[in-house]
Amino acid sequence: MSQAAAPIEIVAAVIRDATGRVLVVRKQGSDTFIQPGGKPEPGEAPLQALARELDEELGVRLEAASAIPLGRFEAWAVHETGRRVRAQAWLVQVDGMPQARAEIAELAWVPVQPPHGRRLAALSQDHILPAAARAVVAG
Repeated sequence: MSQAAAPIEIVAAVIRDATGRVLVVRKQGSDTFIQPGGKPEPGEAPLQALARELDEELGVRLEAASAIPLGRFEAWAVHETGRRVRAQAWLVQVDGMPQARAEIAELAWVPVQPPHGRRLAALSQDHILPAAARAVVAG
């Protein structure tokens, strides 16, 4: 009997614009939008990893003091068939205007509540964005 692979651990950001929309990104070769973020490197603290990923993928600087933890969420991975992905997610503010860099093909600003107008990964649609919506209301 084969053992299921451990979930892919990632960090994810919810970035809002002045109108309350949230940023989602689409990687090259994919038709599904996800939250910005990525995999921490060995020994890297979660918020350090998020800051590095946001700089690499979007060219923005994470305002670490702004980070509000949304929780840990798990769903099927979009880009790695048969694997689960587990995200530690934060509502954050950034310095700079996000631009698609590295493996990011497209950015989109979508409403935090459905309909989002884009095809979103289950992790974003079912877990992270609802948590962000609750945090915004509570905040």
